Amino acid sequence: MKKTVLVLAAGLAVGFIHSSAGGDTMAQDTVYQFNEKTIDGEPVSLDHYKGKVLLIVNVASHCGFTPQYAGLEKLYEKYKDKGFVILGFPCNQFGAQEPGTAEEIKTFCSTKYDVTFPLFTKIEVNGDNADPLYKFLKTVQPGAGPKSDIGWNFTKFLIDQNGKPVSRFDSRVKPDKIDPAVQALVGK
Repeated sequence: MKKTVLVLAAGLAVGFIHSSAGGDTMAQDTVYQFNEKTIDGEPVSLDHYKGKVLLIVNVASHCGFTPQYAGLEKLYEKYKDKGFVILGFPCNQFGAQEPGTAEEIKTFCSTKYDVTFPLFTKIEVNGDNADPLYKFLKTVQPGAGPKSDIGWNFTKFLIDQNGKPVSRFDSRVKPDKIDPAVQALVGK
């Protein structure tokens, strides 16, 4: 009995230290802890999006899923006035399908698909050089396979108004299929 009480007390102490160390643990469990750069190279803290429903997507301009840009923009237009934002992160890790410069990516997205949602600098989403945001997203929403790695371009993470990742959708899930999940969150 004494061992059980000691182990329990030690566990509670460790839990208390973990939850009280480092300040705002709520922010540490959210996307708000991350800083990124816009496609124009401007730094932005993701806490800029506090209170918004987010859809974070790794995108590419020369991919079989690239036409999803149109569906993403449609989804963004439908819900942006209700506090919904899509954050697009170009990635060249899958078949070198995003080889362009920031300016080329911006031009492609705006002229070909009329994209108006925020785009960010090109990042890696898997491996040792994966962006910290994506390391976090893959930990919280690991996906269905044996590894939590991103499988391909246009993997989508839905984030609630509190900055918590709530769903992960693989590349084959088109934006219109995500609409009910977005609607449920923005309707709260």
